[in-house]
Amino acid sequence: MLRILTDRGIEYCGRAAQHDYQLYIAVNDIEHTTTKARHPQTNGICKRFHKTILQEFYQPALRKKLYRTIEELQIDLDEWLIHYNTERTHQGKR
Repeated sequence: MLRILTDRGIEYCGRAAQHDYQLYIAVNDIEHTTTKARHPQTNGICKRFHKTILQEFYQPALRKKLYRTIEELQIDLDEWLIHYNTERTHQGKR
């Protein structure tokens, strides 16, 4: 089963019947975990990762290539995530 960690923002949380994001993860059998309230360390990790994706993947990719479908973008993102998780050096907590 896939699992996703997000903050408690309204763009991620709501009832599945009334919220597109919750409906999508429910239909695709994805477990949704949210960060603890008043726990900035966990939320900071999420926010830092989102910033890294923006700076290292989305901004360069969207300057270099015109994506015609979301699937094309997803393929490139998946390749970048493999690089991020297996080849890229990391600093910080761990």
